Amino acid sequence: MKTFILVIGLFLTFSLSAQEVVQLYNSRPSGSENWDWSEKTVNDPGVGAVVSQVTDPSLTIYRPSKPNGTAIIIAPGGAFRFLSFDLEGTTVAKRLNAEGITAFVLKYRLIKTDPTPVGKELDSMTAAVIPLAVEDGVNAMKYVRSHSKDFAIDPNRIGFMGFSAGGTVTMSVVYTTNPESHPNFVMPIYGYSKAVIGNKVPEAKTPIFIVVASDDPYKFAPHSLEIYSKWLEAGQPAEFHAYERGGHGFGTRPQNLPVDNWMSLLVDWLNMHHFVEQVSK
Repeated sequence: MKTFILVIGLFLTFSLSAQEVVQLYNSRPSGSENWDWSEKTVNDPGVGAVVSQVTDPSLTIYRPSKPNGTAIIIAPGGAFRFLSFDLEGTTVAKRLNAEGITAFVLKYRLIKTDPTPVGKELDSMTAAVIPLAVEDGVNAMKYVRSHSKDFAIDPNRIGFMGFSAGGTVTMSVVYTTNPESHPNFVMPIYGYSKAVIGNKVPEAKTPIFIVVASDDPYKFAPHSLEIYSKWLEAGQPAEFHAYERGGHGFGTRPQNLPVDNWMSLLVDWLNMHHFVEQVSK
């Protein structure tokens, strides 16, 4: 059994965003003990910060001025090669903060991309890192729930959102976890289901909110439809939005299209499930 170790009370200053950061492990986690490369961050003019070669998983914490008791862990996407940290992470967190939601942007383990692997090597490395990334997602859930009092969070109002590869992490977490690490609601955004670990829809009530674009060049719309169908068959609360246009990786990037409004629909859905209402003191 892998040891789950958290650094309790260890907060560092994240130089790029001046947010609190907590490491999920106090040493290099199991499965990546021998990784000797360094994390890299570059700024892309179109999408902001892009992070690669993550070896030390962490949560970057965004606290709202008036927390309402709900928390959401956000797993950015990037094919397990990089993380679109701003477009699918920090900007999402700030939007959620405006609704009183405490947000945690997850850096999960990624493959080594320097030098860039190709072909079968790339496929092999990606397949090997997915279980590690999922483990990081599970441990993120455990951390947030076990520290819920520290963040004024209701331990029964913790959600998990993921984009693309982050959607793979999201669904793997919800399919394979126990009550200690089970999300109370999930939001796979243009998720990829073929690499998901596990397939059992939880018995506990777990609302799901799904967004995808029909013109996704990677053909992810059927993946989202598959997830939606499984939730319906299990009698679970489910909401599904398939926009005609938007492509892949739209995140919070404005395109002057209806898809730009997906986060407003998310807030409406969260409100319907009472996740944006203030917790009674």
